Parts: sequence; C-alpha cells; structure tokens
Amino acid sequence: MQTNTTAQAVKTSFGIILPIIIISYFMIILDNSIIFTGSVKIAQEFGLNQSQLSWVSNAYALTFGGFLLFGGRAGDIFGRKNIFNAGLVIFGLGSLFVSIAPSLAVMIPARAFQGLGSAILAPTSLALLMDTYTGETRTRAIALYGSTAGLGAAAGLILGGLCASLWTWRIGFLINVPISLVMLLGSLRFVHSSQQTKSGTLDLPGTILSVVGIVALVYALVGSVAQGLSLVIAVLFIATFILREAKTKNPMMPLRLFADRERLTAYIGRFFYLAAMMTFWYFTPQAMQRVLGFSPLTTAFMFIPLTVVNFIVALQVAPLTKKFGNRRVLLIGVSLTFVGLLSMQLFRVWPNYLIGLALPMILTGAGQGLALSPLTVAGVANTTASESGAASGVVNMLHQIGGAVGVAVVVSITGKIVPFVHQFNTATLLVAALMAVSIIAVCFMPKQKG
Repeated sequence: MQTNTTAQAVKTSFGIILPIIIISYFMIILDNSIIFTGSVKIAQEFGLNQSQLSWVSNAYALTFGGFLLFGGRAGDIFGRKNIFNAGLVIFGLGSLFVSIAPSLAVMIPARAFQGLGSAILAPTSLALLMDTYTGETRTRAIALYGSTAGLGAAAGLILGGLCASLWTWRIGFLINVPISLVMLLGSLRFVHSSQQTKSGTLDLPGTILSVVGIVALVYALVGSVAQGLSLVIAVLFIATFILREAKTKNPMMPLRLFADRERLTAYIGRFFYLAAMMTFWYFTPQAMQRVLGFSPLTTAFMFIPLTVVNFIVALQVAPLTKKFGNRRVLLIGVSLTFVGLLSMQLFRVWPNYLIGLALPMILTGAGQGLALSPLTVAGVANTTASESGAASGVVNMLHQIGGAVGVAVVVSITGKIVPFVHQFNTATLLVAALMAVSIIAVCFMPKQKG
C-alpha cells in the first residue's frame, strides 16, 4: 500500500521533483566558482593578500570534499529526503552568513559551513534522482544532472562578475537564501523518497577518519604552513579508513564500488577531468583581467559563449547516448575537451580574446557538455538501491577533490613563473596534460554490450 502511494505521488509530481533536485545541485556547484571573477573586489573590501584570499575558496572546498561520504551515508541511514532538506537549511544559512560577513574571520567559517551543506546536498540529490526515476527517464534525468556541473561552474563565473561590477559580491551569496527556502518548501511538498531507511547508526570512526584524511590531503596541497605534516596525517588517516571500510559490516564507502570496471574508470576519469577543468576556471578569468585588461563585468560576459554552447550540447546528450551508447559519447566529450584545452596554446601566438581564448573555450564548452553527464552515469552504473547513496558520494567527492588537487598542483608548479602571461601559458599546457589522463581512463572503460 505504501509503495503504491509513493509510486503514484512520484508519477503525479514528476515534473516538479527534477527541477528541485537540479536547482539545488546547481546552487552548490555555482558557489565553487562564484568567487573567481569577484575575488578582486573581496580582497579590496577586506584588505586581503593572496594567501588570505585563497581561503575564501579553500574553506568551502575542504568541507565540501571532506564531508561528502558522510552526506551520502547519512542519506542511506536516515532517509535521503530528510538529509536533503537538512542540507538545504545548512546551505541557506551558510550563504546568509557569508553575505553579511563583516570580516574574513567570519567569512571563512561561514564558507566552511556552506561547504558542509553542499556535502550533504550533492550525494543526496543524485541518490534522490536515482530513487525517483527508472529506465530511459532516469538516463535523461542524470544527463540533465550531469550537465548542471558544467553549467554551474560557468554560471558562477558570470554571476560573480556581474554582482561584483554592478552591485556587490555579497549578492551572489545572498540570492541562495530565498532559492534554498523555495527548494525546501518544494521538497517538503513534492519529493517522496522511495528508499527505505536503514537501521543502525553512522560509522562515526569511519566518518572521522575520512573527513580528517580528505581535509588533510586538500590542506597539504593548498595550505601555507605544515604541509608536510598534513600530508603524513592524510596518508595515515586515509589508509586507516580504507582498512576499516574493508572490515566493517556497514561501510560508509563500500570498497565493492571500485570493483566494477565501469565505475572505477569513471571515478579516475572524473578526478582528472575536474582537476583540469577547475584549473582552467581558476586561471582563465585571471588572464582576461590581468593580461587583456578586462573588468570583472566584461570577463563575465566573455564566458557567455562557452556557457551557451555547453548548454546546447548538453541537451543533446540523452538522444546521443541512446543512439551511440554512454561510453562513445563520453569518449568524444573528453577528447573534444582535450582539444579545446590544448588549443589554449594559441594564446602564446595570439594573446587576444577571439582566437586565443574564445575559440578554445567554445570547443572546451562543447566537450564539457558531452562529458560530464556520461561520467555521472558511469559513476553510478550497476549499483543497487542500497549502494546508490554511497556511489553518489564518491562521484561528488572526486568532483571536488579532483578540482582542488588540480588547482593546487598546477599553481605550485607555475607559481614562480613571471610575467603572468607565461604562467598562464604553462598552466594551460599542464591542464591539457591532466585531461589526457582522463581520456586514458575512459579508454579503459568497458564497451556496452549489444
């Protein structure tokens, strides 16, 4: 009786549930990149140096990446709808605190709190989607969900530049508050999770080990002091976490998720894909402002062609996947992204927007539109209902950690190169190399039968 009622509720609210999930996910991805084009204004208002400014982004990335497995596991145990709603509340409050922060001392904890909300929303939103839809409908829904990752990153740059130039950077965060509230009301009214809650409690030792390990790993790459010690802590805690997951009865991250070749190659491919793309998002706005002399507002508009192409191409993923298969579309998308990133070397010869940046960005946007949805599909492929939350957590964890690692590695290699135009050209070459590793991983993905 309960199953029939739930199924009927899902059927009648089919058109409402997906927008709630997609918009919520869009918000948290947008907040990854929203500071890039507005960072100059933030630094001016608070009087920050480059090291201090980096923590406005790092505080968000650390808690986002560190608590993702916790968020996925909590959704499995306490019900994905319940945890999803809690994530909306935390994210909305965190956004409010960031928007009214009077100093860096308040803003950094607020960004960390925001990241905690994102860590809860990311895996539970994807798991709710898996619960709600089946068959071809699920494939189309995941395609839209996956494309949101690329669109959110691009939109964050545009929104950050618009707000910083026309009003204040605070608007970009304040707008999340009413959106979170509307999504919460929509979730309470329309979302019906078909997943049954599990008995038991969270693996608290496993949660602590994973959070400390991942946070220490990210800090070892982006921190300013005691990085060596942080790396040792990261290795010890992550190794202990893996050993515990192999032995515990109810693991937070079942190691069997990595036994499936399709999922494993998707995880590796996503890690390096985001390592390349987040580094691209980090450096390109700076090149526009520091080399070409664009304002934050102009920089925002210069990303519109990439965003439009990304959106148009992403809409074609579902029919293309149905016709050619997920792996083929993914391989084309990752390869096209690689061509786009490699063509950023044109900036060495033509340091202008049209040839040196716009053309490569359009190619990159088209590749991203094709790649992210299939990567998401492959990352949750062949999972049971009880595993979908954990698999969603791994997908989003690698999304965040991959981006943080990519930026940290490339910045550490190119940080002393001057002038900035030479640093940018070297960085884009390294970005293309990271994307090449993603292509290799996808090539090892098993072919679909039939």
